[in-house]
Amino acid sequence: MKILIVAMSNSIHTARWISQISDQGWDIYLFPTDIFVGIHEKINKINICSPGILKFLIRKYKEKGKSKSPGKIENLETLLYQNNHNLNYKDIIKRFLPDNRLKKLVRTIKNINPDIIHSMHVQEAGYLTLEAKKKIKDRFPDWIVTNWGSEISLFRHIQGQEEKIKDVLAECDYFSSECKRDMKIVKGMGFKGRFLPVIPNSAGLDFEIVNNIKQPGPTSKRRNIMLKGYQNWAGRALVGLRAIERCSDIIKDYNIMIYCAYTIDIIIAAELFTKRTGIKTEIIPLNTKHEDILRYHGEARISIGLSITDAISTSLLEAMVMGSFPIQSNTSCGDEWFKNNDTGILVHPEDAEEIEKAIRKAIKDNRMVDEAAIKNYSILYKRLEKEKIKSEIINNYKRIISD
Repeated sequence: MKILIVAMSNSIHTARWISQISDQGWDIYLFPTDIFVGIHEKINKINICSPGILKFLIRKYKEKGKSKSPGKIENLETLLYQNNHNLNYKDIIKRFLPDNRLKKLVRTIKNINPDIIHSMHVQEAGYLTLEAKKKIKDRFPDWIVTNWGSEISLFRHIQGQEEKIKDVLAECDYFSSECKRDMKIVKGMGFKGRFLPVIPNSAGLDFEIVNNIKQPGPTSKRRNIMLKGYQNWAGRALVGLRAIERCSDIIKDYNIMIYCAYTIDIIIAAELFTKRTGIKTEIIPLNTKHEDILRYHGEARISIGLSITDAISTSLLEAMVMGSFPIQSNTSCGDEWFKNNDTGILVHPEDAEEIEKAIRKAIKDNRMVDEAAIKNYSILYKRLEKEKIKSEIINNYKRIISD
């Protein structure tokens, strides 16, 4: 079997998915959707169809110490490494380098002649694959489109995106999603193909690792609160920190652990929070290993994740399996994994008062958080055990080939 995966090559989700099938003896190819990034270190045993062209060029010219057009390369490097917080990648591509991804993808499909093309992420991989299909006159391989995160639930409302999404859905053969919610949405958008079973994009959980690092004892004895530090166009970590501060009267003996804090505003806000309340905050380094993040969840009474749009957040599942009580934005499909106000609480991502109430409930109700930890672990073991998910993923590909 030949499978061509079109996806973000630096994504841990891509790496984890590929790891589920890389030992099957299949010919697996990865076509990166972004020329600016490299290949995730955990992606191996497969064929890479297109290198990270931009980094390759910069490295090449650095090594040689010269360039046919040094001004352009130097300016481009300055933009990339000194002003990357304001980058508009599409403008840079148009200005300095031709965007040859479509031509390369068409050539790759013709050369490889895969049995299956799997586009992971609608806006990136889906749109690109659709354009390739329009260029190829011969029979196109079976095409799977996987929705990542917010792109169906949110971007269908964004001007210019709805029709593009509909075009992809009209042309692909199979659709997979992390949420039953999104399956209903795409059906309403005219999808006529076949649905694959709902599976998180991060694939299964390794319960051997979970059990080795999980802390003994009830969740109610823990004195840490985990906060996902995303503060950007979608993430609302600052709202979460504000809600935590409103609870400062009952969490004086707690520590606030903030992870995935990519922007300076949440880091500054955390320091000011500590000065105002006397409650300790810790910014978990961005390069912290995955197992250590799991361990932090395993030491937390509550794990909070807030975003104006989401699918099933991987961090939510990791919190649940490690026994931390989840408070998650209601824009996710968390209610497909936990029972609201019982084994988790859904909140509006921009309502600090509502989030405060959820935190207070989780702090005061020892029985709720202890019982939730037991129930959530059991549910995730039944639904997300690594080998179970791996078998399901492999069988899905086999069924597509046999159809």
